Amino acid sequence: MTPSNEAATPVVVLFDVDETLVHTGDSGARSWTAAFETLYGVAADIGEHSAAGETDPQVARETFCAVLHRDPSDNELARLYAEYLLHLAEDIGASPSYRILSGVEKVLLRLQKAGVMLGLVSGAMEGAARTKLVPANLNRFFIFGAYGSDSPNRAEIVSIAIDKAAQVHKELSPEQVYVVGDTPLDVAAASASGAVSVAVASGHYTVGELLTAGGFHVLASLEDEFPGLRTEVQ
Repeated sequence: MTPSNEAATPVVVLFDVDETLVHTGDSGARSWTAAFETLYGVAADIGEHSAAGETDPQVARETFCAVLHRDPSDNELARLYAEYLLHLAEDIGASPSYRILSGVEKVLLRLQKAGVMLGLVSGAMEGAARTKLVPANLNRFFIFGAYGSDSPNRAEIVSIAIDKAAQVHKELSPEQVYVVGDTPLDVAAASASGAVSVAVASGHYTVGELLTAGGFHVLASLEDEFPGLRTEVQ
């Protein structure tokens, strides 16, 4: 379904981070590689062992099992997360192809002016998600969020975010929440929680693939008219 001004204005909009708001230029992948090298002296390419849209806990565990041929302990995962974040904080500011994606700042400003509450819903750990937004100065838009550090399951992450939003909007219902993301996993997570999916073909998936995945609204980019935003809201 394509967006139109007939769509209801959302009360809350939750945004994914990677390839929805920003492109980090593979800063995350490099930082995972550096963390495995530092702690275990092994080469690790998360792209070989994980898929777009998976949460950081899934990426860490699957990559650990693949390169070290055993399951990690909870303590080992905690150390790996910490090392990853240290590398990410250094890498993200120097990433040569880091960029904010088209239309992002404009749509965030328009949503704010329309009185919509903005949050993050990311498979990244909270520290990683917030760090990735620092070079683009986007953290200032987001009041709250839910992350891979809250749950390894994306649908649960969305539900947690909706519960947090309901602390402010006491009568909030899931269908008043729009979830913006760039993968079929984002679409599935929104649907599982009863929220409205807004899929954006700004990452690895096309408009057609996101429509096939069941995206309720599908945009080519965030430069497209956002569903529920009236044209007079500038």
